[in-house]
Amino acid sequence: MTTESEDSLGERLVTGDEASLSEVYRRWGPLVYTVAVRKLGDAEEAKDVTQQVFVGAWDSRKTFDPVRGSLKTWILGITHKKIVDALRRRSRHLRDVEAVTAVSGSEPEVTVPMTESLLEYVTLMGEMETLPEQQQLVLRMAFYEDMSQSQIAERTGLPLGTVKSYTRRGLMRLKKRLEVDGEAHR
Repeated sequence: MTTESEDSLGERLVTGDEASLSEVYRRWGPLVYTVAVRKLGDAEEAKDVTQQVFVGAWDSRKTFDPVRGSLKTWILGITHKKIVDALRRRSRHLRDVEAVTAVSGSEPEVTVPMTESLLEYVTLMGEMETLPEQQQLVLRMAFYEDMSQSQIAERTGLPLGTVKSYTRRGLMRLKKRLEVDGEAHR
């Protein structure tokens, strides 16, 4: 059995070939699910997010551009956005529960665990979305795909110096934003 190239698969997806979605899911569904479980800590919620990722990929298939990155990278970008959405929903739910508790004066029957690391993750994802698109792409590839700057340059076609600049500027901007936010929460 020959494996179809990622480029060919991406072209089929963009043109609306429904069979291509099945192949995309077969290739990257387990990875998407694993990332979601690790970030969310809930297998059922991770299943929902995984489904949302592939529905989202199908609905926005015309936005895939192989010049900007690989199909896998695009899928993982959608994954991280859907995870952030799930974490935000969870955070809103927790605030709602806390508000009801404050008004009623009684403890709620169901609580949603919220750890400091989860809050940090939501904050970081929100700040990542404020970065220019190329900086986001480079940082996601570096941190979520564990790629070196040379590998990122090779995959994206960007010069190595540009990848290094995007990485440095993106990290500096995130650091500055998170330091400002950290002061606001003290």
